[in-house]
Amino acid sequence: MTELPRDGERKSEPAAGDRVIRTLVTAESVSWLGHLLQDPASLVKVRRITIVVDSWHIPQRGWSGRLGPLPHLLRQRIRMPKKDHGRAVIDLELRWSIPLRTVVAAVLPVLTPVRPMPHPASPDITAQDVLPSWLGVGQNISAVAGDLPRNDDIRPHDVVLTATGAPAPSAEPEPPVEGKPPVPAGDNYASVLAGESSGVAVGTRPSTVVIDVERALLAGRYGPFGTAAPRAELTFTGSAEGRAWRITGPDGVICTGRLDHPLLSEDAVEALTELGLLTCSALPGAHPLAEAALLVRLSMVGVLVHVPQLPAACAAHLADELRDLITAPLPGSQESEFEWEVRVVRQRRAALRHHATGFALPPLGAGAFPALTEPPSVSALLVTKRLDYVVDAMAAIEKQTYPNLEIVLCLHGVELPRELRDVVARCSRHVELLNLPADRGFGEAIGEATARARGSLVTKFDDDDTYGPEHVWDLVLARHHSGAAMVGKSAEFVYLQTLDTTVRRAAGRPEAYVQVVAGGTMLISRGDLEQVGGWRPVPRSIDRGLIDRVRRAGGLIYRTHPLGYVYHRRSDGHTWDPGLEYFLRDSGMQWTGLPRHAEFGTATGGDSGGGAPGPVELTRSRSGPAAAPASVSGAAAPRQADGPPSRVAAP
Repeated sequence: MTELPRDGERKSEPAAGDRVIRTLVTAESVSWLGHLLQDPASLVKVRRITIVVDSWHIPQRGWSGRLGPLPHLLRQRIRMPKKDHGRAVIDLELRWSIPLRTVVAAVLPVLTPVRPMPHPASPDITAQDVLPSWLGVGQNISAVAGDLPRNDDIRPHDVVLTATGAPAPSAEPEPPVEGKPPVPAGDNYASVLAGESSGVAVGTRPSTVVIDVERALLAGRYGPFGTAAPRAELTFTGSAEGRAWRITGPDGVICTGRLDHPLLSEDAVEALTELGLLTCSALPGAHPLAEAALLVRLSMVGVLVHVPQLPAACAAHLADELRDLITAPLPGSQESEFEWEVRVVRQRRAALRHHATGFALPPLGAGAFPALTEPPSVSALLVTKRLDYVVDAMAAIEKQTYPNLEIVLCLHGVELPRELRDVVARCSRHVELLNLPADRGFGEAIGEATARARGSLVTKFDDDDTYGPEHVWDLVLARHHSGAAMVGKSAEFVYLQTLDTTVRRAAGRPEAYVQVVAGGTMLISRGDLEQVGGWRPVPRSIDRGLIDRVRRAGGLIYRTHPLGYVYHRRSDGHTWDPGLEYFLRDSGMQWTGLPRHAEFGTATGGDSGGGAPGPVELTRSRSGPAAAPASVSGAAAPRQADGPPSRVAAP
């Protein structure tokens, strides 16, 4: 019997390379099942296995998980609870033994959404005698104990992770074959990195914190914000060489944990749900990489983390953008809740794009593969028949901070005049331009635009809405950590042209799996789009048509935060018109004109720091009173971050 996380070594446990006839794995949750991936027990070879998850929750009704690839699969039996939560049991039998890690990697997509990062080219990664918590699973990731396998036909490893970053011995080469030249030892891999528990080191540079966000429990938390939100303090105890930490609120201890058990459990994340601010006045710096990793995890969860005195040793492991946000002074007491919300969103965004495995690891291998460092390519689809909006719409896409982005401009029944052609020609982004006759339906038009797109991901821009410069980044990050087939934002900020007013309305829960997102914000991979049948050839409601297809295929839809997108409601030109009363209902804030803020790409020179005046509470109107701010309760009871262990039994 092996318990994970381990409290000590047991001589009777199976070792890497052992073959076990019958294996039972029990875990309290999917998150704790993931602990197997970073333990040497996962390298044991198994043939018949039962995996039990005692407390499984369906991400969203209608979602359909799928068993991943398993070589030599003979039999499978999957038993899921009849309700939305309960015990899940998966029985598998294989013809030949394979590593337990491979089996767990195939089972996880049955239990939780897993969606690989799309890339036209990527290196194979081999972990040799190390299993860092950030490694994750994938078709290009493998783990070995002992010598590296060789292959005389092709370089067997592109990037090798070792404990020190120095090359480890390889297996003895196969005997020479007549007519086939031997492969030099140096051709066994292209690059070697130091794979530490919470980060990656290249050469003599300090390790960069890297987090596997697919197991980081990031969905479901957004807010509270502002000076009235509950606050707590992060401290470190003197026991266990300073590796134990606790978070304490006004009503006592909220949760505790250890730096050598880096994953935050479901209980710990739930205990932090109502927390608005987490400060750490004395970060010890005794274990710089592990302490920095904890700050990154807390930032990714959506807690506003503030460490005014960050030790230099810890700061060295963080990206500059995140370090500056963690250490910067907090918004003043006179600042609106909106500015606190912006601070949290920016901090979370910085943590994800600089420290999530999918984005942090490729740049670290730039020495060997300099052309493979960019995030997935994205095509912005802009289909329009209104020439008056082309310049502003193109400018909004061009100003996106996302580096690997092209524009597909589809003119539907109109011709581009010479002056607009000059604007397109001067665009710093690659622009794919096509003209379609007016008799083509809107669904057909966007389908042809998609066919001309070159990006691995496609996102739809509406010609008359407002987009902030980080909008595309927000969507790509949300797709990566949520595992959803489609991601987007809500139409929470609405500009009402008739009133020249922007209102913020209740539009559903952010950072959650949902039934629908705003059509002008949808992002989906090219492969997923084509797999569900693409766009429907309908004259209108093409967004709803695609959303329905994704849901019928068992895919998830995820709504990220609402910042950086303003839906424009004009006086005419809309096929769906519920009236102004609909958009004023449940409104809580309003701005004259557009909100002037850097997050929306509308900041002006007069706005200090790129910010905006605080929003004004909407006054009483025929639609009813303004929505009152949600009340926040006190801190939750103490929770143990280590949570219940996973258990691997080999009877």
